[in-house]
Amino acid sequence: MKDKNLNVLLIHPEISRTKYNFVGVIENECLELEYISTILKENGHTVHLYDGQVEKKTVASCIVKCKPDIVYVCGRTRQENFMLEYCSEAKKQNKDILTIIGGLHAQLCYERMYKPDVDYILTTFDVYKILDIIEYNFGDKNIDLEKVDGICYKKENVWVSNKALAFDINRLPLPDRTYFYEHPDNYRYLELKHSAWVRTAYSCPYRCSFCHRNRMNQGEYVCRDIKDVVEEIENIQSDNIYIVDDDFLFNNDRLSEFVRLIREKNINKNYICYGRADFIAANEKMMEELKSIGLYYVLVGLEAINDNHLKDYNKKSNIDNNIKSIEICNKLGINIMGMFIVDLDYTAKDFKDLYKWVKNHKLKHVAISIFTPEMGMETFDSYKDRLITDNPSHWDYLHLVAKPDKIGVKRYYFNYYKLLIKLFLKAKREGVYDFIDYGDYIKSFIRNIFKGKRSNDEQ
Repeated sequence: MKDKNLNVLLIHPEISRTKYNFVGVIENECLELEYISTILKENGHTVHLYDGQVEKKTVASCIVKCKPDIVYVCGRTRQENFMLEYCSEAKKQNKDILTIIGGLHAQLCYERMYKPDVDYILTTFDVYKILDIIEYNFGDKNIDLEKVDGICYKKENVWVSNKALAFDINRLPLPDRTYFYEHPDNYRYLELKHSAWVRTAYSCPYRCSFCHRNRMNQGEYVCRDIKDVVEEIENIQSDNIYIVDDDFLFNNDRLSEFVRLIREKNINKNYICYGRADFIAANEKMMEELKSIGLYYVLVGLEAINDNHLKDYNKKSNIDNNIKSIEICNKLGINIMGMFIVDLDYTAKDFKDLYKWVKNHKLKHVAISIFTPEMGMETFDSYKDRLITDNPSHWDYLHLVAKPDKIGVKRYYFNYYKLLIKLFLKAKREGVYDFIDYGDYIKSFIRNIFKGKRSNDEQ
């Protein structure tokens, strides 16, 4: 290569520029960047990592300091503005800096990244394609960009999109966790501090209509060898492991092998994972086994408190499974995080009924999302005429982005924040989330009820 040792800046964007972002409560390790860091370092490059969740300095100052040849940014829909801003900042500092955007949002909505200050877009989980981009721009080898799948690039100032292919997750290297270890006071999931991310599968085997996760990796669900997963966990210098698969509780044989290997290696750690209510309801014995090796939190998309909504979401489950999953987890001492969607057809009564349901079924941990039509999905088109914002930062599941069916926007928000306040007060009475400042959040919710503009509207 012409310049073997390139300076590469990998950026995970800030969540928002307001206090309403839950940083310090839930902070996600930059796993995608850590995979890329490993690959780049193995090829002789110098890597700098910037995480907007934890850094105090600005991206601009970081660019000035490390003088990158390449800037790579990844993020989700709500971070689109920041990703594009960082690319513009890089070009402002030095027009020769190569800018690349990747991540989940770019996979489905890459055309939104077709901007002058963006050079390449990665639309695949195959992060090795970055080496092809580097070789084409800085190397001696003759790379034909038309044959590099999973990228978008400019040809004679016109954007070209190469088809992405499914990626075999078993090809991933072990992530370079240097940055994670340098920040021992960050990357928590609620009270579980310094929680390391581990991915064992890509995509999701289910097809819920509201969710874009099953579209990732070209819709192909692929798993890592569970022995490799356990070996990785064994060597992570953290007591808390966040398994970030879209659904870890899927294959009983694989889970049995996971339990067996964890016991065999005498690994004593806490685990967080996602799972479905119907699996938990049908597999109490397996949940007991997982609890015995350290399952601490299971995040469950309960979504609704009636079967009609579950059917609309193509959830392929029912309310009886929701109730039974809560009962099983409460019985076993597993913290179940019940995740709900407040639909656009909600009335004031529906908000009240959701709170009563949560209380009656003794569900301590609750997360509430506003129904959000996902960009890049077919269902998004059916909501185009109802959109009330085009600001991608509002695609955070905390904003209404489309008009409600039965009540006005202000009335919807009034009931939404009222529900959040009641749930926070309930959690405070039950001693949940004792490490957070309840008063600060509740005051913010109250302000949002009575203000025309919410405190989290500006980014």
